[in-house]
Amino acid sequence: MYHFFINSDQVETDRIRITGSDVNHIKNVLRMRVGEEVTVSVRSDAPLSGSAAGKSDRPSVSAMVYHCTIGGFPGDEAELTILSAEEGRNELPCRITLFQGVPKSDKLELIIQKAVELGVHEIVPVSMKRCVAKIEPKKEEAKLKRYNGISESAAKQSGRNMIPEVKGVMTLKQAMQYAGTMNHVIVPYELAENMEETRRIIDGIQPGESIAIFIGPEGGFERSEVEALMEQGARPITLGPRILRTETAPLMILSILGYKLS
Repeated sequence: MYHFFINSDQVETDRIRITGSDVNHIKNVLRMRVGEEVTVSVRSDAPLSGSAAGKSDRPSVSAMVYHCTIGGFPGDEAELTILSAEEGRNELPCRITLFQGVPKSDKLELIIQKAVELGVHEIVPVSMKRCVAKIEPKKEEAKLKRYNGISESAAKQSGRNMIPEVKGVMTLKQAMQYAGTMNHVIVPYELAENMEETRRIIDGIQPGESIAIFIGPEGGFERSEVEALMEQGARPITLGPRILRTETAPLMILSILGYKLS
């Protein structure tokens, strides 16, 4: 069943009005007709867990999901009739922020798409010492628009109850400060070896907590970067004896966390 996102002011007592580009997508691309069913979520802009209120705050990761039928296409809108509404149950019980070292080529687009499918709450590109690719400030606005469009498409496809935000590029220092309020900061690192300690760290994550994941770019982290993260309380973990690509590592740890928390 096709899924769409709306703003709260588009919900009326017994109907929902779809506006903008989604109308053309429903009507002319998907060729949906009156009477066909869709699901709709209200866009969530809840603040990140671990803000000034403190680490113990349970993050809000649910949103209302409306089961609707298409009632018609008046003017430039699609009018939906609400059949039922319930709290969304498609989100992980933890809020996960992925801090991704900026990779080359279009790898970041793949990472965003798959990370959203796997349940990430937020993605932050990070400029690190071994990053070859750079997102130029003049092009960042256009890049972010594209990245967030990819996130929205992946959220629709995977039936998410919210659209994960792709934030602007941060330095490692800025990213560490941003992650400092989160309950867990973990760093998959190719030189980490203690699998038992990794299992203990993963098992220690509980529903309702916030998690920061730091992933290095091609070539990995410099040791000084890992040491700086550890000084701020981050814990290195191993993902096994094989060295994974920068686009593979985040998907593996997100899969592990998704299985553990589901």
